[in-house]
Amino acid sequence: MKFKNTLQRGSVRYIVFKEDDTWYAVGLEFNIVESGSTPQEAMLLLFEALSGYVESARKAKLRPIVLNQKTDSEYEKLWADIEAKKFVTTKNVFSSGKLRVGELLGRSLVPA
Repeated sequence: MKFKNTLQRGSVRYIVFKEDDTWYAVGLEFNIVESGSTPQEAMLLLFEALSGYVESARKAKLRPIVLNQKTDSEYEKLWADIEAKKFVTTKNVFSSGKLRVGELLGRSLVPA
């Protein structure tokens, strides 16, 4: 079976959004969700979690399936709305994008 993500290459999509009074940051392909009181805090926590996740998977020599999980349908719909630029649905989105798996290894990622 061929996987989109391996321990050396691939990418993970992320979304940072607000729900009620809390900011959430989601790494879609890894099913990681972090929260914070500001979008920057949630994003920083997510990037650190993603980096740690890839580093742990690499050290443990895990199979690529851990980097290719089925994305929650709620987040997949939100991603599709962002890509289609449906701003009515995405008005509480602070940021979204993709990070390459290689960028997550051994680096401290700080949002711009």
